[in-house]
Amino acid sequence: MPPPSAESGAPARGASRKPRADAERNRARVLAAARELFTARGDEVQMPDVARAAGVGIGTVYRHFPSRTALIAAAGEQRHAEIVEFARAECLTRSDAAEGLAAYLHRIGEVLAADRGLSAPVEAAFGSTEPTGEVQAEGLRVAGDLLARAKAQGAVRADVEVTDLNMIACGLAAIIRTGSGDWRRYLRIACAGLRP
Repeated sequence: MPPPSAESGAPARGASRKPRADAERNRARVLAAARELFTARGDEVQMPDVARAAGVGIGTVYRHFPSRTALIAAAGEQRHAEIVEFARAECLTRSDAAEGLAAYLHRIGEVLAADRGLSAPVEAAFGSTEPTGEVQAEGLRVAGDLLARAKAQGAVRADVEVTDLNMIACGLAAIIRTGSGDWRRYLRIACAGLRP
């Protein structure tokens, strides 16, 4: 008997299926619990702690995140994706591009300060808190869009590049992670340096 065809409506063997709704909910619960625990306790959090906090079995945690490093990566990526989404929804829509750019950088500071405990396990696992891969590329794209708008309005110096914004964000992350200063003051000074 031939395998089911696309016309029959039956999925072909080996076709990727969309995760079940309960599996998606469990994954979201595990990730939310992990972020909360990492924020509160930093690098000491282990997989069984996350399972207990999420109210699921340890097998469920490993089914979604095959290692602690994978879970930490997902938590860091989710944090970065939330910043990117904020930039798209709240910063790129502002009529004043300089305000939009400043709001984006300020949001990075707010998120990192609120999620400070997560930075330690991310850095321990990957040697840096800076995102990588597609997550990093998305962040650079949205930062580039914000910068292009600000340049078009004459609100920032012509020689400012996206890498400069990335350096500001990295400095912000270091100040927050180490508690070595007032990140808001640092950001005010950095934003002043971007002006023409």
